[in-house]
Amino acid sequence: MKHEFKLLIDGQSRDGVTTFDVVNPATGETFAQCPKADAAQLEEAVAAARRAFPAWAATPVEARAALVVALADALEARAAEFASLLTSEQGKPLDQAMYEIMGSVFTLRAFAAMRVEPKVLREEGGNSVVEHRTPLGVVGAITPWNFPVILLMNKLGPALVTGNCVVAKPAPTTPLTTLLFGELAKDILPAGVFNVLCDQNELGPLLTGHPDIAKIAFTGSTATGKKVMAAAADSVKRVTLELGGNDAAIVLDDVNPQAVARKVYQGAMANAGQICVAIKRAYVPSSMYDEFCDELARLANEAVVDDGSKQGATIGPVQNRMQFEKVVSLLDSARAEGTVLAGGAPLDRPGYFIPPTIVRDLGDDAALVREEQFGPVLPVLQYDDIEDVIARANDSDYGLGGTVWGRDVARATEVAKRIDTGTVWVNQHLAIDANIPFRGSKQSGIGGELGEAGLLEYTQAHIINAVPLED
Repeated sequence: MKHEFKLLIDGQSRDGVTTFDVVNPATGETFAQCPKADAAQLEEAVAAARRAFPAWAATPVEARAALVVALADALEARAAEFASLLTSEQGKPLDQAMYEIMGSVFTLRAFAAMRVEPKVLREEGGNSVVEHRTPLGVVGAITPWNFPVILLMNKLGPALVTGNCVVAKPAPTTPLTTLLFGELAKDILPAGVFNVLCDQNELGPLLTGHPDIAKIAFTGSTATGKKVMAAAADSVKRVTLELGGNDAAIVLDDVNPQAVARKVYQGAMANAGQICVAIKRAYVPSSMYDEFCDELARLANEAVVDDGSKQGATIGPVQNRMQFEKVVSLLDSARAEGTVLAGGAPLDRPGYFIPPTIVRDLGDDAALVREEQFGPVLPVLQYDDIEDVIARANDSDYGLGGTVWGRDVARATEVAKRIDTGTVWVNQHLAIDANIPFRGSKQSGIGGELGEAGLLEYTQAHIINAVPLED
């Protein structure tokens, strides 16, 4: 990769104090160097954002939105370049990388079209009560490695439109697309409005605990989210936490098992299963359990597992060695406790490749059922009673998403209402839209992203309560 990546601090491209390797997960080999920031550069970036904030907040919202549209246009113009780089650092097949980039373009444009209008709460007898919304200040945006571009846009779009400045810190295994986006922003946004720092996880506590950061927007694991929340507590920062999930798919007894198996397979294996709302456990009626499992196994065996840059690849590698080793460990226990119908072991080749794996006959206490695997492995469980399966689906510390599949949509919707998660899709999966709020329940998060609710997360409600002055 012959591109010299730079940090973005106060509108200037900057070297780091040193560099670190970025590995292509399809080869396990280093393909680029990333600049590494230190604590002093973090202080510079936060100070720059704080200096830029008053003027940016005072800029008319239409002007701010126009610059967000300009960012979207610039990203779209270089979509092929971004998609290729994304495949190299993240591993997903090129068509899926392009889908993420174009989804990012749509997200920026969607937020640029949103507005937070004053809300009149009372207007009677001379008493006027109006709720205004004001920006918070400097936002720390911490993003993960599974969707490094679009998950940044979910934060950057609403932050900028509402008048905040941003210091972004991408995951150390996928920093390059964020740095490349910083190059676009350098020529579009005023200095200090958007800053990019990269590290190997040393700067997280400094960013989340920094007294001049008003809000942390974090997407990542529940374990790390708890640390972010604790660090933010000292200064009572606003936080948005979009954390892990162990999303259940409940298949009802009135469906075509083969047709729904194909949909569930896609919901489980997209992005090699590395999606917070991927289908991570499937519950299927006993009457169709064998047929459903057999179809999942057929689809898994037909998948093309390869370097995402190669034509025809349908599943790329797991993104990094640490996650690869976690999934391999879960596979080892699943082989001992259940029946592996397809896959079941990593491929004997360079890179972090695990083929799509289907496991049946596991108990509810199996590690693969209880934990978030975040990889291309799906446990399939059977049930006989709808009340029982709802209770089993809800028996989790997580509550991010879920799906219900049924020919009778009204019946499926009633089941969906009883699933304790932030989002439940009926007869579809991953129907995420920038205009629709997305939230987690239980240990899957706090606050929300996307939609008007996501926009409001970057504002402070400000009540003006006025009455006439009486002599």
